[in-house]
Amino acid sequence: MATPAPPVLSSKLEDLTTQNEADGAEEILTAEERATDLLESSYSVVVKLADQQADANSPLYSAKSFEDLGLHEDLLKGIYNMKFAKPSKIQERALPLLLQNPPRNMIAQSQSGTGKTAAFALTILSRINYDLKAPQALVMSPSRELARQTMEVIQEMGKFTQVTTCQAIKDEALPPKVTAHVIVGTPGTVTDLIKRRVLDPKNIRLYVLDEADNMLDLQNLGEQSRQLKKFLPRDCQIVLFSATWADRVRKFAEEIAPNANQITLKPEELSVDGIKQFYVDCRSQMRENKNRKYDILVGLYSLLTVSQSIIFVKRRDTADEIAQRMSEKHHAVVSLHGKLEAAQRDEVIDSFRAGKSKVLITTNVIARGIDIANVNMVVNYDMPTDQYGRPDPETYLHRIGRTGRFGRTGVSVNFIHDDRSMGVMRDIEAHFDRKMIQLPEDLDEAEEIIKKAMKAN
Repeated sequence: MATPAPPVLSSKLEDLTTQNEADGAEEILTAEERATDLLESSYSVVVKLADQQADANSPLYSAKSFEDLGLHEDLLKGIYNMKFAKPSKIQERALPLLLQNPPRNMIAQSQSGTGKTAAFALTILSRINYDLKAPQALVMSPSRELARQTMEVIQEMGKFTQVTTCQAIKDEALPPKVTAHVIVGTPGTVTDLIKRRVLDPKNIRLYVLDEADNMLDLQNLGEQSRQLKKFLPRDCQIVLFSATWADRVRKFAEEIAPNANQITLKPEELSVDGIKQFYVDCRSQMRENKNRKYDILVGLYSLLTVSQSIIFVKRRDTADEIAQRMSEKHHAVVSLHGKLEAAQRDEVIDSFRAGKSKVLITTNVIARGIDIANVNMVVNYDMPTDQYGRPDPETYLHRIGRTGRFGRTGVSVNFIHDDRSMGVMRDIEAHFDRKMIQLPEDLDEAEEIIKKAMKAN
C-alpha cells in the first residue's frame, strides 16, 4: 500500500461543526446509537479542547461516518471487515481530534466496550509512513493479556495495509533489531529494548498508554511509562486512555500528555445498569465459613457453564487451589494469574477466548480491558479491596464489566463469607447507589433465580 496521505476532514463535516465560544470550551453531548458490536451508548461525553491553536473560531468536528474522516481506502476496508457500521460516540468525537494536523495530544476516558482500542489503532495506522521500515508507534498495556488483545485489533484493522507489528512482552522471542512499524507491549520490556538498542525510538510518531489508571496501580508501571517518554521525540503525539478519572490519574495524564485535548465521561455515567447483581450470604450455616463459599461455587457449576464465566479471587494461591479442587471433581476449569509462566498464561487465555474452556478462575490480571463476548456470568469469590484493605468500587466495576460486553447484559454474584466482606459489599452498594439482590440459601432456588435473570437479559 502506498503511504496514505494525511487524513483530511471531509467537507461533509461542515454541517456538523460546533462553534466554541472561547479557548478551552466544553461541550456536553448525549450519546446516540453507536457502531455495530459496541456497547450501546447511554453516557454523556465532555470534550475539552486544549487551545484550538489559538483560534477561537476553530470548529469542533464530529464524524458521523468513517468516510467523513478522509481515510485511505485500505483502512476503510479493514474497518468494515471488522463489522463496524459507524463510529461509536468516543470514536465520533475523538478521531477527528486524533487525526488532525499538526498532531495533538489526547487524554480520553472511556468505558470498556466503547471502541477505544479501535480509535487509537485507526490513528496509528493513519500516521504510519509505510515506506519507512522502522518503529513509529508504541502502545503500552498493563498486562500481557491486554497487549496481545490490542495487537490483534491493530493487525485485523490493518490487514489490507502493509503494517508490520511486534509484541514487546516478557519472554517473547524478538529479532536482534526491531524494525516493525507498531510495537505493543509493557513499559518495562519496551524500556529494556530501547536501552539495549534493540529498538530505536527516534522515529516514534505516536505513544499510546492504554488503561492508564491500572498502570498506576501495578508494579510501578506508571513511573516506567513516564520514564519511557524521555526516550521519544519531542513532537511525538501522546494518547492516553483511562477508564476512571481520579485526581491521581488526572495529574499523571496531564503531566505525561501536556496541552492535550480531553474527552471524559460525566461521573454519574459510570454505571453497572446492564448487569443483574446478586449476592449469596455464606455465613448462615456456620459463622464465617470459607468452605461454605467453595461448596456454593461447586453447587452453581452448571450455571457457570451455560455460556462462559469468570471467577475473581484475591490471591494467586486461591485461584490455583479452587481450580485444583474443582478439577479433581471433574469440573472443567482453568486458572490464570501473574505467577504463571508466559506460555501458560497465553495458552489459558487463548483457550478461554476460543470457548474451549468455560470457567476461568483469576485474579485482577484480566479485570480490565479484556473482551470475551460470551461471558455472561461473573463471580466475585473474594470482594475487591485495595492494597490497604479498603473497598475498591473501581475494580468491582471493571470485574463485573467482563460480562455484559458488546451491548449484551450479564449476571454477577458476590460471595459474602464474613462481616468484613459484607461491609465491603455494602460500601460498594452505596458507591453506585444500587442494592444487590440476596439469593436464597437453597441452591436450587438460587439457581432458578439466576437462570431467570440470564434469560431475561
